[in-house]
Amino acid sequence: MNTPRHIGIVLNPSKTSRDDIEEPLTALLEERPQIEVSWFETSVEDPGHGMTQDALEAGCDLVISAGGDGTVRAVAECLADADTDTQLGIIPLGTGNLLARNLGIPLGSIDKALTAAIENAPRTIDLAWTQADCGDGPSRLAFTVMAGVGVDANMITETDEDLKDKVGWLAYVESLGRAVSASDVISMTLEVDGEEATNEDAHTLIVGNCGILTGGVTLLPDADPADGELDLLVLSADGVAGWLDTMRSMMWDNGLKRLVGATDGAESSESVAHRRVTSVSVDFGKPRMLELDGEDVGETSRVEFSIQPSALQVRAPQD
Repeated sequence: MNTPRHIGIVLNPSKTSRDDIEEPLTALLEERPQIEVSWFETSVEDPGHGMTQDALEAGCDLVISAGGDGTVRAVAECLADADTDTQLGIIPLGTGNLLARNLGIPLGSIDKALTAAIENAPRTIDLAWTQADCGDGPSRLAFTVMAGVGVDANMITETDEDLKDKVGWLAYVESLGRAVSASDVISMTLEVDGEEATNEDAHTLIVGNCGILTGGVTLLPDADPADGELDLLVLSADGVAGWLDTMRSMMWDNGLKRLVGATDGAESSESVAHRRVTSVSVDFGKPRMLELDGEDVGETSRVEFSIQPSALQVRAPQD
């Protein structure tokens, strides 16, 4: 077992307290007295970048993100940029907990998540990156699970949480139904893997490193966080018929049929296009909101997506 020597806990105080973590942590370390622990609290101004850097400078070989998806994204971004052997652990304390869901890290229990972070062997995953100007000049931002552009991107990633937990896919029927009468078509130019650019009219563009959303719903059925590729989803429904085709594609072709083993690989349709890529550049012509792991990061008229293979070592259950 790869036991850490020095754990750095990057804690978002708006999600939990140090006391909430120290009690189960103390019990876990009773048989591991050699492990040193350092604490780093995030702030409104810094969601975790500076704290992760401080943890690295302190010699931590395991940095545990204790917070929501924003904290995980900040810690992962810093670790991947540092090109370090320091591993990532996750105590999922947000509403989405997207990376934790995709990696099978326990939800709803600080004790179980801590145990997984300390006792699980690390697994290697990729990290996705964006390059865009969201109003403060060009910036390079990472995402661990999905990025989206379009008025319906947030509709898909932020469908009612309670409804998703209760009825799974049916929650998307409700939200997609609302989109039938309130959709904004985006004219975009896509350049995929250096190929000749193409023009598309679509409602939503999703780029993913992982495929599972809250409620256990799989939006990108082929997504694998360790395959060195991104999964591209373009939704171009037009009117009621188009949205019905979208729902059929998501719920049947890429949902139930896969569960019963009736199909291999994501299936496209007239309104749903799936593609696997390593890089994609998108020009929207005018500013559009960019969403990373469920968080709006600002408007941009152009964004580039890329993948950093084998960027992170995450302590999580093995495949």
